[in-house]
Amino acid sequence: MTVTGLLQAVAVVLAIEGLLYALAPGAMRRALATLSAAPEERLRAGGLLAAAVGVALAWALRGMA
Repeated sequence: MTVTGLLQAVAVVLAIEGLLYALAPGAMRRALATLSAAPEERLRAGGLLAAAVGVALAWALRGMA
């Protein structure tokens, strides 16, 4: 993976997140309120799960290129 590829991936994530806020601001506000009320342990577990899925997906896609 190159630095350019990494920056492109970050750009795609930012674009998707921006679209979510543009298309459904109320739903995003509710999601953020739910996240702020969640216990730290749950947030940590969700973050670790998301990171693991992201690494696995990146690893799998790397093999396809």
